[in-house]
Amino acid sequence: MRILLLNQTFYPDVVSTAQHLTDLARALVERGHEVTVVTGRRAYDQQEIVFKKNEIWRGIRIHRVYSTRFGKQAKWRRALDFASFIASCCFRLVRLPRHDQVIALTTPPLISFVGALVSLCWRARFCYWVMDFNPDEAIAAGWLRGDSLIAGILERISLFSLKQATWIIALDRFMRDRMVGKGIPAEKITVVSPWSHDDEIRFDPVGREEFRRQHGINGKFVVMYSGNHSPVHSLDTLIEAARRLREEPDILFCFVGGGSQFQKIKQIAKTENLSQVLCLSYQPLDKLAGSLSAGDLHVVVMGEKMLGLVHPCKIYNIVGIGSPVLYIGPSLSHITDLASALSASSEATGTATSSPRFFMARHGEPDRVIAHIQEVYQARHSIARPAGIPALCSRDTLLPRLIAALDPS
Repeated sequence: MRILLLNQTFYPDVVSTAQHLTDLARALVERGHEVTVVTGRRAYDQQEIVFKKNEIWRGIRIHRVYSTRFGKQAKWRRALDFASFIASCCFRLVRLPRHDQVIALTTPPLISFVGALVSLCWRARFCYWVMDFNPDEAIAAGWLRGDSLIAGILERISLFSLKQATWIIALDRFMRDRMVGKGIPAEKITVVSPWSHDDEIRFDPVGREEFRRQHGINGKFVVMYSGNHSPVHSLDTLIEAARRLREEPDILFCFVGGGSQFQKIKQIAKTENLSQVLCLSYQPLDKLAGSLSAGDLHVVVMGEKMLGLVHPCKIYNIVGIGSPVLYIGPSLSHITDLASALSASSEATGTATSSPRFFMARHGEPDRVIAHIQEVYQARHSIARPAGIPALCSRDTLLPRLIAALDPS
C-alpha cells in the first residue's frame, strides 16, 4: 500500500512530532508498505539548519519543501512561515502519484486540511493524527478571539478535516471528548498516547556524568525542564521558585530545548542574575539519554486552559529514564491519569520501584513547588530509579496499537 505522511517535521529533526512520525514511518516500511513523507527542509527550532531536499532513508522516500524563516518573535512571522510551508507542500503534492492512504499531523495547523483535500481528490483513506487541537488551542491561549471571522473560518476547516477523516487518533481521553463535543462520532476516534523512545532513552549513568561535567554542574541537584518552551504552558511558577531558591547553592534549574519562550527564560536569567539557572539548546537524539539522565527532578507543565487541546509528550521519555516528576498544571489531566495508571500497575505487580514518583502543584503555587523540590532534594540519595520502561509508555506497546488503529493493511 502507498502511504503518504504530512507534517512539517520529520527525521532528522529532534522535536517530538518528528520523532514519533519517524517511528511510525519506519514501522510501516517494515510491514511492507511504500511510504512517502512531505515535510519541511528547515529544523523546527534551529532554522539555520537545512536538510536535504530529497532522499530515501531506510526505505522511506522523503520530500522536503521550502518555507520562509521569519521566526517566532511575532504571530505574523509564524503565520508567514506556516503559509509558505503549506504553499510549497501543495505544490509538491500535485506532482506526486496517487496514494492509498494519507496520514496528516498538526504542524502547521492547516496541514490536516491539505491532507483531507488531497485524500478526497485521490479517493484515498485519510487518517488525522491530532497532536494539537486548533483553532481551539489558539483561542484558549488568547491568540484568536473566539467570535472573530478568522476563528470561524479555522473552525470550519478543522471540522472539515475531522469529518473527512476515516480514522482519528487522539492523544488522550480529554482530547477525544473535545472532538465528540463537536459532533464527531466516537467510534472513529482511537486514543493512543505517544511513547518513549525505547532504544535511545534509558537511564544513562555515563552520559549523566559526561553532561554534568561538560556543563560544570557536578555536585548540583538539577531541576530540569526539557523540551519545547511553549507560551501555552506557563513556566512562571517554576521561574518564581527559581527566584526564591537563588540562595540555595546546591540546587540548579536547567532549561533544555527551544520554542518561543526559551529566549524569555534566558533573558530573565540574565537580567535578574539568576546564576543557578542554566539554559541549553535542544540536545541531539544520541545525547538525549545523557541529558535527561542528568536531571534529578524533571518538571512537566500543562497550561490551565489546555486540557484536551495539547499533550506534553516529554513525560514519556522522563518516565523512561525513571526520574522523579514534578507536574505543574490542572489537577486532572493525562499526566495525572498516567501517574495513577503507573501507580496501579506497580501495586498490581508488587514492584514499588517500577515507576517514578510524581509530585504535583498548580500554577501560582511556587511555595508548593519549592516544598516538592526540597523534599526530593533531601531524599536524593535514597531515590531508586525504576529498571526498564513501563509497558504503559513503551513504543513496543503503543506503536503497534497506533498501526492497528490506522488499519493500513
